[in-house]
Amino acid sequence: MRTTIRLDDRLLEKTKKYALSHGTTFTSVVEDALREKLMGRPSGKRQPAVKLKTVNGKGTHAGVDLDDSSSLQDLMDS
Repeated sequence: MRTTIRLDDRLLEKTKKYALSHGTTFTSVVEDALREKLMGRPSGKRQPAVKLKTVNGKGTHAGVDLDDSSSLQDLMDS
C-alpha cells in the first residue's frame, strides 16, 4: 500500500544514506524499523548463529545447478 508520512529532515537524510550504504531501499529500512518496534524486538539484538552439520564430500554432482530448481527436480525424478 502506498502512504505518505512526514519525517524530520535529518531523519529522512539519515534513512536515505543508510539505505544507500546497505544496498537496500528507503521503504525497506522504514518497514524493518517499524517491524522491530511493533514486534517488540530490541533493535540491534542479533539472533544466535545457526551451526550446520556437514559431512565430507565433493560437493554437488556434475551438472547440478542448485539455483535452477526445475532442472534439479528433473534430476531427482530420474
